[in-house]
Amino acid sequence: MPADVLVVGAGPAALAIAAALLEQGLTVEALAAADPEAPWANTYGIWGPEVDAQGLEALLGHRWSDTRSDFGAALTPGAVEPGVVAHGIDYGLFDKTRLQQHWLEQCRAGGLRWHRGLAAAIRHGALQSTVTTQEGLELSARLVVDASGHQPVFVQRPDDGPVAGQAAYGVVGTFSAPPVQPGQFVLMDYRCDHLTPEERLEPPTFLYAMDLGGGVFFVEETSLALAPPVPYDTLKQRLQRRLAHRGVQVLDVQHEEFCLFPMNLPLPDLGQQVVGFGGAASMVHPASGYMVGSLLRRAPDLAAAIAAGLRTPGLESASVARLAWAALWPLELRRKHALYRFGLEKLMRFPEAQLRAFFANFFAMPTAQWYGFLTNTLPLQQLIAAMLRLFVTAPWGVRWGLIEPRGRELALLGRLLWP
Repeated sequence: MPADVLVVGAGPAALAIAAALLEQGLTVEALAAADPEAPWANTYGIWGPEVDAQGLEALLGHRWSDTRSDFGAALTPGAVEPGVVAHGIDYGLFDKTRLQQHWLEQCRAGGLRWHRGLAAAIRHGALQSTVTTQEGLELSARLVVDASGHQPVFVQRPDDGPVAGQAAYGVVGTFSAPPVQPGQFVLMDYRCDHLTPEERLEPPTFLYAMDLGGGVFFVEETSLALAPPVPYDTLKQRLQRRLAHRGVQVLDVQHEEFCLFPMNLPLPDLGQQVVGFGGAASMVHPASGYMVGSLLRRAPDLAAAIAAGLRTPGLESASVARLAWAALWPLELRRKHALYRFGLEKLMRFPEAQLRAFFANFFAMPTAQWYGFLTNTLPLQQLIAAMLRLFVTAPWGVRWGLIEPRGRELALLGRLLWP
């Protein structure tokens, strides 16, 4: 008998949806290109209230209450010092091994069966789909969930123009002096006094940094989003210059992180028989780049929709997939996705000074608004209200950047009405 669901992938999205499907009592198999126990390379951050709402705070490796950003600007509302904004919300970094094992243990307890191989082809029948690997293995299931990442194996999405990537180069290690204050987390340090006037005309980058304790810090130079993305060599050189400008040298590198992921992917074809999840389903937040919180919130709802479809007598696999896609991307979320992509398209063209002014104004909004914006937890009407408030309170230079008609913004905004 074929499994109820075959999950393709072994990263956070694949494990999250596999565990949720097993919780529904479905039979689940998974296909992994590599060892599903292999350590994950990247780090995963999340706001404290997000992880608390899931009851998973024990999976955090670090948590900070002193969370702030520095925009190197004049005093802003709520600033604790010139240019510095205290966020007032905890931020956490997952212990990625603990997070991975949390999901793997749920999968083992639910009886998940792993297969190793590279997915190569798929054929669909009325009541099941069959995946063939490069090694010739055939795996059948009533539904296939592709959670293989931003460049999915099977999920199809339209070509919607240039894809903007958020790139980052980071270092975990020890330093000659603290790169940030002890016990502190810095979401964005947009100060650019280490750059020449000519370099400030180039795409802006910012520092994302945190104290990991025991004299160890994580510092990462990050670009918001750009098509094509900022090269790693540029990010590394900027990070070194930023640190040197403040009299800080790297003494020992324990880990280097190279991060690149798409920020403005269009939604997939919601009528296809393969269901996506995670990066394969364009679930990266187009404005903030976060996804793990969304995985935690949305996996149970998607799994419940899949289980309900599979338990409906005589319902064909294509119809189950349509129900699943509708649960993952309901109309309101599709409209919010369009709004976020519209906003990112604007910000990608902002020069350094305009971008700093925008974010200083953004974090001057009420906490519930900017937090809900970054976590994608505001209802649509409240999201629109937050964006209107941001526009009304912004400096004139920022306002003009937000209304200046250029490129494909109008087409993206049109998807608010016709997503």
